[in-house]
Amino acid sequence: MLFPPQRPFVRFCLVRHGETDWNAERRIQGQLDIALNAHGDRQAHATAAQLAHHRFAAIYASDLVRAHSTAAAVAHRLALPVLRERGLRERHYGAWQGRTYAEIAHAMPDDYARFERRDPQHELPGGGESLTHFQQRVAACLGRLAQGHAGEQILVVTHGGVLDIAYRLAMGRALDAARDFEIPNAALNWLEHGPKGWRLLAWAQKAHLAAARDELP
Repeated sequence: MLFPPQRPFVRFCLVRHGETDWNAERRIQGQLDIALNAHGDRQAHATAAQLAHHRFAAIYASDLVRAHSTAAAVAHRLALPVLRERGLRERHYGAWQGRTYAEIAHAMPDDYARFERRDPQHELPGGGESLTHFQQRVAACLGRLAQGHAGEQILVVTHGGVLDIAYRLAMGRALDAARDFEIPNAALNWLEHGPKGWRLLAWAQKAHLAAARDELP
């Protein structure tokens, strides 16, 4: 068990939502509201059981149903409310939302090549966010939560893209660097925020899960 940090540090347990059918299909969800599938619901309850003996000052979740449902399973165990936070939403993928990666690679090869290169300034077609804007949103949201919980431990249930940004903030990893770390559904990821910024404590803890998909691609 991780113990609450000493002031002025804030400890975060970051959790990606449980699996959805679109995860299994490699279909981009972005900010579309897709529910957990049966396996994702089991993952949410397994995560709740794993966290049942931890102490959290608050539980925050993206307001998208797949994240909120995952958080609700933990909240029921801990008798805490789930606080909805729009800033924890997944990256907006614009016109790509609802399509598979394979479909996009075929229909928009130039845009998809920039996406695969992780071009920080590439704004996805149809009003999607660039990685730079997405990082700014996520960093601002997590910073606000840290300011409100000095000396406490909080649970944040969110999305794969948000976790990608959080890892990069903690490790000083550039936005355009290739991802070489896992982001499994419903795994536990522990970070700490203090006067010197973010620090990674533990990542992708998934021993409580029978199986978990990595964030794609």
